[in-house]
Amino acid sequence: MAQTLYEKYGGFKTISRVVMSFYEMALESDQIGDYFEDIDMPRLIDHQTKFVSSLIGGPASFSDERIKAVHSHLNITHADFDEMAALFGEALEMHGVSAQDIQTALGAIENKRSIIVVRHAA
Repeated sequence: MAQTLYEKYGGFKTISRVVMSFYEMALESDQIGDYFEDIDMPRLIDHQTKFVSSLIGGPASFSDERIKAVHSHLNITHADFDEMAALFGEALEMHGVSAQDIQTALGAIENKRSIIVVRHAA
């Protein structure tokens, strides 16, 4: 059985660090920073770590219906999603994830675009 990216990079602890790095950048982003005002960041980081873990072979599981419900009220645009993906790619790179594995992880995230993006124009 092939090793998952989740296992290859050290599991929950490493993914949590990646997610924390991502949110440090996201909070500073002019494009998506406003989404995180008045948010319980420790709770969000925990949920996002579980979500990302599930996408790369970890134990957590999130239904598309749940993902859509959590994001539907945010009015996320394609540009917002693109910014999120770019910053997440940077966070993965900062934590030593190979370019090929970054593309695999971003591909898994891209597969969720249609249920996360609500608006098509900014």
